[in-house]
Amino acid sequence: MSIKTPYVAVDGIVMLYDSKEVFKGIVLIERKNPPFGMALPGGFVDVGESCESAVVREMKEEISLDVQIIRLLGVYSDPQRDPRFHTVSVVYICKAYGEPEAADDAKKCFIYLPDKIPMEKLVFDHAKIVGDFLRNREDNT
Repeated sequence: MSIKTPYVAVDGIVMLYDSKEVFKGIVLIERKNPPFGMALPGGFVDVGESCESAVVREMKEEISLDVQIIRLLGVYSDPQRDPRFHTVSVVYICKAYGEPEAADDAKKCFIYLPDKIPMEKLVFDHAKIVGDFLRNREDNT
C-alpha cells in the first residue's frame, strides 16, 4: 500500500533585534528559485527531523541567523497555497540578533518594519501569514 501525503515545510517570521533589544524589523528574502518573489524564510522538514529543529536549521541556512522560537503562529494547509505541489507549512514566530545574510535558496535578505512590508510582492500565501501575524502582533513578543 502506498500512502501519499503533502510535503511538510516550515517558515519563520523572524523578528530582528539589535544588541540593545531595539526591534529592527521582520526578515524577508528574495527567492532564488520559482516561484520568484519575496517570501518568509523557510524550507522543507527532513525525514527524522522535528518542525522546531527544521525552522532553526532553515533560518541558519537561508538568512544566516541563529533564532529562538517564540511560539507557533499556525499551520497553513490550503492545497493551493504552493503552486508547485501540496505543501503544509508550520509557521513559527522567532527572535534573532545580528545581520541577516542570504544563503542557500535566498537571493537577498531584507528587513522591514511591519507597516512597510510589501505585501503585494509576497509569494505563496505569505501575505496571509504576515497578515495573521500583524493582526495578533501584541501576542507575538
